[in-house]
Amino acid sequence: MQFIPASIRGPLFMIVSTGSYLVNDTMMKLATAGLPSYEVLFLRGAAATLWGFPLLFVLGYGKQIPLIFDKRVLRRNLLELAAILCYVVALANMQIADSTALGQITPLLMLVGSSILFGERIGGQRMALIGLGFIGALMVAQPTMQGISVYALLALGNAALAAARDLAGRHVPTEVPGMIVAISAVVVVLIGAGAAHLASERWVMPEARHLLLLAGAGLFLIFGHFFIFMAYRVGPTSAVAPFYYCFTVWAVISGLLVFGQFPNTLAVCGILLVVASGLTIVSLDQRKRRLTVVA
Repeated sequence: MQFIPASIRGPLFMIVSTGSYLVNDTMMKLATAGLPSYEVLFLRGAAATLWGFPLLFVLGYGKQIPLIFDKRVLRRNLLELAAILCYVVALANMQIADSTALGQITPLLMLVGSSILFGERIGGQRMALIGLGFIGALMVAQPTMQGISVYALLALGNAALAAARDLAGRHVPTEVPGMIVAISAVVVVLIGAGAAHLASERWVMPEARHLLLLAGAGLFLIFGHFFIFMAYRVGPTSAVAPFYYCFTVWAVISGLLVFGQFPNTLAVCGILLVVASGLTIVSLDQRKRRLTVVA
């Protein structure tokens, strides 16, 4: 990948990652029509594992497979497991654009986590923007007199856990290849989804179309895991983070082309507010860096 200019490598990886995740999400949502959510997650994990281990050997990482169980890699991927267990249920019961939009508060939560864990100052402006991001998320969730939908809460839980995952990913040593981290995530989620299925669901025999969809989802999942990890490894957060919001763009495109859905006016306003608040935070950070350099 050295032929890709360093200045665009991180943003490009993030764009590819978000697109890969959304293709995976779309195939999973189609597969949940007729299958329990955690069974879908388990079958997708099995497919991704069958794709992933041969890929490790093709790439020459066979001797590094034990790093899948490195404690720092496992810590990151256990958070990935918790996030996806929340998200798959939300995805099965919400419009894909809405469930994805709620996940867009992840970069905002990462700022809070960085402040708590690494002592980074947030400041009043960024705190206000974080608040606007949450307001936008609630506009997408559209709570009723009975309260916020449990599926919206699960999508928000996914966002919080994804932020924790990405913060934990910063502690993974550079000698661990990104593809090893991706396949480790696949294995951890496979085991967790299998346990969740046995504990809460009854097995439903999948049809051929389910297996084809989940085989495709498993392949794109690997690339999603790989490129999102590599994006933060090779590029500065301030340059990479804005492109995380491509999730929303891809999700709206998927909702229109595949499901014939479009979020209502309030949800569209919420999506725009979430995206605008996140991009403004990144813009403020870049401006601060420029001023620091000039000084």
